[in-house]
Amino acid sequence: MTTVRDHDVDDAARLRTAMVDELRGDPITSDAVAKAMATVPRHLFAPEASLDEAYESNTTVPVKRNSDGLTLSSLSAAHLQATMLEQADIRFGMRVLEIGTMGYNAALLQELVGPTGHVTSVDIDPDIVERARTYLAHAGYDRVDVVCADAEYGVPAGAPYDRIIVTVESPDIPPAWLKQLTGDGRIVAPLRMKGVTRSIAFDRDGAGLVSRSYRLCHFVPMQGDGAHDRQRLKLDTGVYLTIEDFKPTFDVTALQQALQSPPMEDWPGAAFDLPDELELYLLTSSPQMALLHASQERIDEGLLAASTRLGVPALIGDDGSFAYRIKRQRQDSDDDFECGVIAHGPAAEDVAAQYGQLLRRWAEHFRRRDAASIRYLPAQAATPPEPGAVLPKRHGSVVVSWPQNSGTPGGDPA
Repeated sequence: MTTVRDHDVDDAARLRTAMVDELRGDPITSDAVAKAMATVPRHLFAPEASLDEAYESNTTVPVKRNSDGLTLSSLSAAHLQATMLEQADIRFGMRVLEIGTMGYNAALLQELVGPTGHVTSVDIDPDIVERARTYLAHAGYDRVDVVCADAEYGVPAGAPYDRIIVTVESPDIPPAWLKQLTGDGRIVAPLRMKGVTRSIAFDRDGAGLVSRSYRLCHFVPMQGDGAHDRQRLKLDTGVYLTIEDFKPTFDVTALQQALQSPPMEDWPGAAFDLPDELELYLLTSSPQMALLHASQERIDEGLLAASTRLGVPALIGDDGSFAYRIKRQRQDSDDDFECGVIAHGPAAEDVAAQYGQLLRRWAEHFRRRDAASIRYLPAQAATPPEPGAVLPKRHGSVVVSWPQNSGTPGGDPA
């Protein structure tokens, strides 16, 4: 692989400009983020990648893996970093805490806060901390404080912070982050909920937090005291349910029997659009929803449909019958798609009808970006202030509600 050492500064500047031009409009909407990304030499923080790879907007650069090949640390894709920086709305003079360091994003933050602001970046891995310090100094950003510590407890020495931006997947919002946030501060965190992750911009709201925006994202898992084991319920070889954030009462034997029963298919007439929004709606609209996964081998055998390969929300009935979403192109359109339902088990028709009703309701009322309201309530907070899916966490709970919009539904093409 050709490394950056084989290229000159002009090539890097050209690619950096092209990257920013590509990201302009979506996700970059501010001049401040555009200027920061056009200034910081991203390639200096990714010597493992070629110059072209370093500036590909959707490319993640793995930096460290464990013995099983799982990525422990990586340089996130520029598209995702720009998305979170826009969510954070960072301004000159702010104090910012970055949780999870790789150097590059901290340099962007330093550009955004300017000479009167301050950036603290924390990571639990001493190798990653040393790497970040080295590359930040080489790139001229030695004002960033890079701290080796468990981010579950924040960095009290630099508090309070106007912004806390988290660049690792977080199963919860630790009390230390709330304590170290200013009264009008914002936390941008990739919060894991029922097996999926969304980058959520949270503002203060009484004792807790309320979302201002959320976006689809993928990050390496949190390490240290804030780590969380992913919970799975095996139904068959290569088939399982993700059962995080709730205590399942599912009849496993009945589910296994239903899995082997002939499937039924239904098409309720609901549009397929904005799949990440639809996924979040389905998972938080019923306590009987869980992510259903199947390996490619089991899909190729015809046991389950292709939508299960990356996980699809499944509605579980009391008798073990279950239903999940599929899609197909509309017969009268070359571009539009519609949602369908596959159901298994003795009550397949009933669970398929319930699932179809949820699909139609989403398409009619919630088919848009940021349709949900997501609140975080620390453990000491009062009862949730409004109806919604309550997802229990170690330090508190997440409440996801879907305020109905009377406007015309619509969204970006899927």
